[in-house]
Amino acid sequence: MSTITGKVSQIIGPVIDVEFNTESAVLPNIYDSLEIKKADGSILVLEVQQHIGEDTVRTISMDATDGL
Repeated sequence: MSTITGKVSQIIGPVIDVEFNTESAVLPNIYDSLEIKKADGSILVLEVQQHIGEDTVRTISMDATDGL
């Protein structure tokens, strides 16, 4: 498993857009999973659905996004 760090740029319900710095790495592939470690220590799993341009991917959350 590789580690690429991104930044959440937008949250619309269960849809989360994540930006990456592709100078140092490539974008995750469609259907790859991403993990967000929440403040309470739990892990939120996202699935990449689309490359939307400008080094950003659109994901769908596998659980509630409350509190992000």
